[in-house]
Amino acid sequence: MRAALRRVGAGLWAPRAPQPAPRPRCGGTGPAPAPRCWSCGSALPGDEGLPRFCPGCRALQPPGPRPDLFRLMACDRSFRVDAQQLQRRFRSLQRAVHPDRFGQRPPEEQYYSEQHSSLINKAYQTLLNPLSRGIYLLELHGMEPAQETDCDADSMFLIEIMEINEKLAESKSDGILEEIDTLIKVKQEELTREVAAAFERDDLQEAKKLLAKMKYFANLKDKLKNKKIPS
Repeated sequence: MRAALRRVGAGLWAPRAPQPAPRPRCGGTGPAPAPRCWSCGSALPGDEGLPRFCPGCRALQPPGPRPDLFRLMACDRSFRVDAQQLQRRFRSLQRAVHPDRFGQRPPEEQYYSEQHSSLINKAYQTLLNPLSRGIYLLELHGMEPAQETDCDADSMFLIEIMEINEKLAESKSDGILEEIDTLIKVKQEELTREVAAAFERDDLQEAKKLLAKMKYFANLKDKLKNKKIPS
């Protein structure tokens, strides 16, 4: 009898085996919650990559984390851009979010207007310049930025750059500087056309090499601007 009781007691006090964790329900995660206004909590419609105002309290919202500069400036994602359209878009956006308009608004909104204004300036300058526009396009395609070393294999090109550098260093008259300036402009225009053609046929490696060459001429342009001729 006592032995039977001991067996029953041992069964009552034996440690229980761990229970398996409940299985997650099927269906995955639901849709992300709609963004809300930082000021009044209203739902925010529209694209977070563009400057947005709350439909409830009209507060300016902060810019998105990584906006597409082409989309921000209402341009197709292409190397060819309409400079006049780009300028009109720039002025329209700056009129809407310029910090001068938010001097009497809450500090948060003043800060967001400065962020938007800075971002719009960056987008305009990036897309207006062919070199920075091409480099940005490469980045959007997941490629490393173009470096001058990308065209080191082109010995004839490097000799041409060296000769222009020497001519620039030795120049002592405005006439020679104007000649060099004209040469640089012609080369930049040629390379811009070649880069556009490379992007249009989706030859990103060729576009990267050509952009590397454009970097050389951009550096020459900077040296030319800094060149001082004794009066």
